[in-house]
Amino acid sequence: MLDLSIEDNTIIAKLNNPKTNSISLTVLKQLDKILDRVNDDEDIKGLILIGEGRFFSSGFCLPELTIFTDAQQAIDWFLYEEQVLLKLFCCTKPVVSCLNGHTVAGGMIFALTSDYLIALNNDRIKIGMSEIKIGLSLTPIEAEVMRWGLGSVKNYKDIIFKAENINPVRALEMGIIDELVDQPELLLERAKQKVSALIDTPSRPFIRLKKSHRRPAIIVMQQMLEECDWQPFGDSFVSEEVKNTLRQVQASME
Repeated sequence: MLDLSIEDNTIIAKLNNPKTNSISLTVLKQLDKILDRVNDDEDIKGLILIGEGRFFSSGFCLPELTIFTDAQQAIDWFLYEEQVLLKLFCCTKPVVSCLNGHTVAGGMIFALTSDYLIALNNDRIKIGMSEIKIGLSLTPIEAEVMRWGLGSVKNYKDIIFKAENINPVRALEMGIIDELVDQPELLLERAKQKVSALIDTPSRPFIRLKKSHRRPAIIVMQQMLEECDWQPFGDSFVSEEVKNTLRQVQASME
């Protein structure tokens, strides 16, 4: 689930879903409502995402993804995920992600919607995508968010096709994240400072600038979503081979 607090008129949403802060349907519904408040409440400056413990997020809740009995159930789950992911990408206020720990799979996707990414400078932290290794592709919005956040064809090949895990220093060198901090307690402080720096200017031009900057990507995302043939994607989640692989991945994290 998401633990919520407000500091300096900024909503802090902490992923706290033991042990790896996975993104469940419940988390998606919470985030959906949070984004409504961020967008609609004039007093709220922005949104900070952070994780509890050793993980920012391991990605989507694998136990939920292994109980689909037909492809349509999987498609329906991910159609809602797409709705929330696009809403996060379109958030009018500053969004800052604090990568306090491992940030992989869906966790990385959601982090890359942010306007600014700050990571803890810890070589043991893994950042990356493993989908290709476990028999899964990406949904339309996920793929476009990754294209946006990774910034180059080379980065996309290394992270998506090679499924390389990188540490925060390497992520900074690749331009995937924006800043490193050496102490965990500095993550939120720097994030709040960044939100204020972006939004606290006369007439809040950040909101208009962000909208115009992201508009071409949003148009592509909406078009890709409209044209997507979901059946092959849904079929992959009723494959026993894929289900068994997902169960093995889940067991390795327990």
